[in-house]
Amino acid sequence: MKENELRELYVKELRDLYSAENQLVKALPKMAKAATSDELKSAFEEHLQQTQGHVQRLETIFENLGEKPSGEKCMGMEGLVKEGSEVIEDDDFEGELKDAALIGAAQRVEHYEISGYGTVRTFATLLEDDEAIELLEQTLEEEKETDQKLTEIAESVNLEAQGEEGENEAEAESEEADTQEKAKPRRTKATTRKRSAA
Repeated sequence: MKENELRELYVKELRDLYSAENQLVKALPKMAKAATSDELKSAFEEHLQQTQGHVQRLETIFENLGEKPSGEKCMGMEGLVKEGSEVIEDDDFEGELKDAALIGAAQRVEHYEISGYGTVRTFATLLEDDEAIELLEQTLEEEKETDQKLTEIAESVNLEAQGEEGENEAEAESEEADTQEKAKPRRTKATTRKRSAA
């Protein structure tokens, strides 16, 4: 592959990430609003600030390259954001169960971004774009940290969601048992008196 061809691919991938990050800037406030856990809400709000910083870093890279950041639409992120929206709108998910589903959607986003930033960092290394390497590495580390934080939150949220589901099942079983008990015919015990021989 010629260097100019690699540079074109590098710019294309950077534009794809720029589109992805801007889509995420719009999606994260909705995810934070939908979260019921304060810890998860806070994680989404913190990552929104980070994502805005990621956009600025990409703009710096484009400026140094003498290229415009616009021109690509990230279809992958569009699909992931749509999945996240479906979780938010799904009335079957409530409380900790909705939080668990939101974390799953968010981690798919993080894994997608980790992959994308890993790719462009490799291209930047091959093209000896030293300033970009540093900026991309910072973003990549933040994406990994966010993914790890979501994993830690998921550990408690998933247990709570499982507990809530278990409680609901136990309540349903208890109600069913009560119904069956009430439906049983009442039996009267005949009392027999024994006469003792004198």
